[in-house]
Amino acid sequence: MSEPQTATVAGGCFWCTEAVFKQIEGVESITSGYAGGHVADPSYDAVCSGETGHAECVQVEYDPDVIDYGDVLTVFFATHDPTTKNRQGPDVGSQYRSAVFYHDEAQRETVEAMIDDLGDQYSDPIVTEVEPLETFYPAEQYHQDYYERNPDQGYCAVNIDPKLEKLNEQFRELLA
Repeated sequence: MSEPQTATVAGGCFWCTEAVFKQIEGVESITSGYAGGHVADPSYDAVCSGETGHAECVQVEYDPDVIDYGDVLTVFFATHDPTTKNRQGPDVGSQYRSAVFYHDEAQRETVEAMIDDLGDQYSDPIVTEVEPLETFYPAEQYHQDYYERNPDQGYCAVNIDPKLEKLNEQFRELLA
């Protein structure tokens, strides 16, 4: 068995992104959190202010013998809109930007190649930021496993359920 690998992606609200990756075979753990900012150990309220520079993101630990980094990125790009700057659905602000925080040069090369390949599939340019992961801060405990604990909450029903339906339609072979 290979060592688990880690991907860090930001595709809007971390509740949505976490819920998607929890469905994927080979994903061993997911942690919602913050990356890409300039304030140490930010709180949710501080990140929501838009003044810390952080994006809501998830850190996905996965088994590369089951799913590879390219498949992780394919699911990521398919389940959010990488062409909207600082916005995903009703969530607006730099904390909701599309970003991939790479852990090494191989990840950087993979995501940049994927963005080049995907460019023709969208009518607008892909604005996903690609930057090295400097520090990942786990979000507060009440944000972890949010959808699992709150599936009937209004935001979840309106925003997460459609993403899970799309995931089930397009990526059945990757589902746990």
